[in-house]
Amino acid sequence: MVRRPGGFAWYELMTTDVAAARAFYSSVVGWDTRDASTTELTYTVFIAGNDPVSALMALPEEATRMGATPRWMGYVDVDNADATAERIKRLGGAVHVPPTDSNIGRISVVADPQTAVLGLVEGLKTDSSQAGGLDQPGHVGWHELLAADWAKAFGFYADLFGWQKVDTESGPLDAYQLFSAGGQTIGGIFTKRPVEPIPYWLFYFNVGDIDAVTERVRRGGGQVFEGPFAVPEGSWIVRCIDPQGAVFALQGKRSRDAIAKDAAPEVGWSAEWNGISSRGKLTTEPRK
Repeated sequence: MVRRPGGFAWYELMTTDVAAARAFYSSVVGWDTRDASTTELTYTVFIAGNDPVSALMALPEEATRMGATPRWMGYVDVDNADATAERIKRLGGAVHVPPTDSNIGRISVVADPQTAVLGLVEGLKTDSSQAGGLDQPGHVGWHELLAADWAKAFGFYADLFGWQKVDTESGPLDAYQLFSAGGQTIGGIFTKRPVEPIPYWLFYFNVGDIDAVTERVRRGGGQVFEGPFAVPEGSWIVRCIDPQGAVFALQGKRSRDAIAKDAAPEVGWSAEWNGISSRGKLTTEPRK
């Protein structure tokens, strides 16, 4: 694995029905699975091609008692989880799970000052190739933070992980800030809409035909609450909720026939999401 310190290195789905979630994502994203359980923990790894890309585990009872619901969580690769967790507290964030040794490395579950939750991992044991797999099928292709205040959120992550601002071809956009980790553009940050109840991280999985995959989401008991919408570079995205309530997103291609059946102009995306797309550019051209 090529390390990219300060970038996302691993992802976990914590859910209330492990068997149902395993079947759902295997169908939707096309992942294979591998049992990586220990005597203390039931743990399933999702495989894309030959690459471990994420994992599945039961939502801990303690977390449920504290009000946690099914969710995807991304882990950022750090050199020292203990020191980073302490720094997060000094910067106004919170540490929900103190640094501890686990089946995937030394981890900690933390929150930024605006309460968006993420994980830290030191010495990742899983042979993930996510650092170079942003464009690969089944991998996470984009990381998006829906923040209470994007500018303050970016300042926190830049200070903590060394993230850098990335400008679009037309220059920086106030509404959506792209960011890079280790020289690679990996996501964007923007201020969430009032309808979003809390700040959170959203992860986009790379898939094939977005319409076919969207149909599999619905057949599997999930919901598509927004999309498909066009974004730059010819991709289309949808935002979804799995049958247990975890939010996730998909990005892929559409056929000409599918696009032709959609008569609505793409400005709908701009109106609903404050004039931005998930790649940080306006998308106001009507569909052909």
